[in-house]
Amino acid sequence: MRKTIVCAAGIIRRGDRVLIAQRKPDSSLEPLKWEFPGGKIEFAEDPRACLVREIREEMGFEIEVERIFEVASHNYRKDGEIRHVLLLCYLCTYLSGEPRPLECHDLRWVGPGEIVAHDFAAADVPVVGEVVARLWAN
Repeated sequence: MRKTIVCAAGIIRRGDRVLIAQRKPDSSLEPLKWEFPGGKIEFAEDPRACLVREIREEMGFEIEVERIFEVASHNYRKDGEIRHVLLLCYLCTYLSGEPRPLECHDLRWVGPGEIVAHDFAAADVPVVGEVVARLWAN
């Protein structure tokens, strides 16, 4: 069976740092890998609304979604099937609340020298390069 999973992810900025999340050790896909926070878009849900909802529910804080930053596409195999992930990455600004790892293993605010030292999920790897090149190029 072919399946496409559409997700929204936030490049959440606070000063010159961005937030990354670590998957739980018991995650069914790439446990303990790092990723940009977000989640699956529900049927008929606006991607921006999805991102605000996911961050509030899974990390307990508020963001403002600014604009689309990058679109990433990745194929992987799970349970003998090939799945396609389409990752809509939005540039976001931290607004309020204290980020907490309610649905993930860990959270970190990282800068340009730190982000590349983290082991990212395959779908997020190309986005890391774009963040470094476009946000921290100076």
